[in-house]
Amino acid sequence: MTAGGEPPVPAIQVRDLTKRYGVTEAVRGIDLEVQAGEIFGLIGPDGAGKTSTFQILGGVMEATGGTAELLGRPARAAREHVGYLTQAFSLYPDLSVAENLRYVGELRRVPGPEIARRGLRYLTMFGMERFLDRLAGRLSGGMKQKLALACALVAEPRVLLLDEPTTGVDPVSRREFWDALAELSSQGMTILLATPYLDEAERCHRVALMHEGTIHRTGTPGELREALGLGRLEVRAADLRRAADALAARAEIVDVQRFGDRLDVMVRDVATGERAVREALAGAGLAVAGVRAATPTLENTFVAILRGLEEVRPTPEFPGRRASAPHAADAAIGARGLRKVYGDFEAVKGLDLEVRYGEVYGLLGANGAGKTTTIKMLCGLIEPSSGEVRLAGEEGELRSAEVRQQVGYMSQKFSLYDDLSIDENLDFFAGVYQVPARLRAARKRWVLDFSGLKGRGGQLTGSLPGGWKQRVAFGAAIMHEPRVLFLDEPTSGVDPIARRAFWAMINQLADQGTALLVTTHYLEEAEQCNRLGFMVAGDLVGQGTPSGVKAAQGGRVLEIRAEAPQRAAALLKAQMDAWRVSLFGDRLHVIVDGDAGAAGRDVAARLGREGIRVLEMTDQDYSLEDVFLVIAARGAGAAAPPAAVAATG
Repeated sequence: MTAGGEPPVPAIQVRDLTKRYGVTEAVRGIDLEVQAGEIFGLIGPDGAGKTSTFQILGGVMEATGGTAELLGRPARAAREHVGYLTQAFSLYPDLSVAENLRYVGELRRVPGPEIARRGLRYLTMFGMERFLDRLAGRLSGGMKQKLALACALVAEPRVLLLDEPTTGVDPVSRREFWDALAELSSQGMTILLATPYLDEAERCHRVALMHEGTIHRTGTPGELREALGLGRLEVRAADLRRAADALAARAEIVDVQRFGDRLDVMVRDVATGERAVREALAGAGLAVAGVRAATPTLENTFVAILRGLEEVRPTPEFPGRRASAPHAADAAIGARGLRKVYGDFEAVKGLDLEVRYGEVYGLLGANGAGKTTTIKMLCGLIEPSSGEVRLAGEEGELRSAEVRQQVGYMSQKFSLYDDLSIDENLDFFAGVYQVPARLRAARKRWVLDFSGLKGRGGQLTGSLPGGWKQRVAFGAAIMHEPRVLFLDEPTSGVDPIARRAFWAMINQLADQGTALLVTTHYLEEAEQCNRLGFMVAGDLVGQGTPSGVKAAQGGRVLEIRAEAPQRAAALLKAQMDAWRVSLFGDRLHVIVDGDAGAAGRDVAARLGREGIRVLEMTDQDYSLEDVFLVIAARGAGAAAPPAAVAATG
């Protein structure tokens, strides 16, 4: 309440907002309120209207109808108090970090001494104070996003608009990024952001689900999960493909999603659902290794709501599919002692790796860990400094026509020509990969159908949003049905519904005997791999199944609801390894070793001594993101990786 007893004016207030592009209605009369100091997430599939909403709020574009006010003023009049990060990196790659900060600061009329002071303050907050003289184009993806955020903050805005700020950013940098947002929020800054990563949306105070230009649900992440009214079962069984098919036919089961070593099964009632699972799998002659109840995720909620709003499109059948090949005993991808040196820098350090036919292998690591360099050596794009590579049954000569026709590669950065139409890109890749002429037309239609772009082949590729461009690039990479497929961050910026379509196709390819090596920064997605490898500073420091690497860590995660959560997080970070503590909206996650009960009592006592009361505490299994942070921290701080990391699962 204000001093006069009136409720405070929202920092962002939208009423009946519409935006049309010709006959296309991108935003359809939305209402939205965001309070001062709140972190509010706008989530939705590609094409939902999120970016149009951000451009109106940022004063970049006029609305067709309705009102958008920030700090009680129309959006265009409030621009001096607003920081705005667009989806694309919008700074100058050939200017240094300091020069970019100075340019943006002068553009926003910040005095020179203040630019230097504020810039250093924010760079220090993000751990980038050492890189003032580095060219922006030579920064990693995570560091670029931190620089973009520092530039947005140099004018000290009261409202911060972030349109998918962490796309392509590794989990370590993402957590640092979110810690910075929590700190800014605690200082009174209002933050509205869009994200395709639903584990990130869990960190928001509130979220709104946007679909086809309309807002359908608003609430805290917990409220949205509870309103779903569904339970989740983690099911481990023999032959996950057949198990998923058997469960999908049961009326008691709402949704089945296949992961690398388990199924996620959504049910209306946990006890009834478990009986249905066991009956269905027994009827299919499949052994059940285990069934356990787990808390639904926000991604489960998002997918369930969207499926109620739109017709679910099955993954289209790939045309002209060749007969399934038997799984070869030899490795499809193999490396022994693989090493790459650039001058004095050793990018990859004696790596040993094996991926079998029919296997999906996830290669995980922070930006700069050596993943992309490793992939380029494995598929023959660059020569290793030393070591041996085996690819599709060949050693030594990896660039022969025979090998090239068995390999597909979707690059992290360049995959399509922006100045060609979608049809022209597909024609080009069909020619390069020598797709038989009789199959080309059908496979081009398949790519457009898979991408949700049926009938739009004449559209310029550069005009596509990032998520749709990724779908086309994926389709182009598999037009020739490769036996070995490299996917370098294939779903970066892709919404959860489209990610499911990607992984349905990836699993189809693996079931047909294709070997797949995938990199991703979205660790919920990495759960869908059969095996994982973790890279730290050029070393492969651990491998195993998703369940195996989590079990190998030996610790637990405490979820804590406490008074003054921001102060509680700052206190614990000062007393423990900072990577162990993270803020998720009004809750803290604390990674602990040993007995969870004893560790929980210790954490509660630390907070109690500072007058912070713990309201609720539960212990949980590690997520893969937690595992990633543990391995990255230990790998960076030890000469050799600890034994706990080397999980075989």
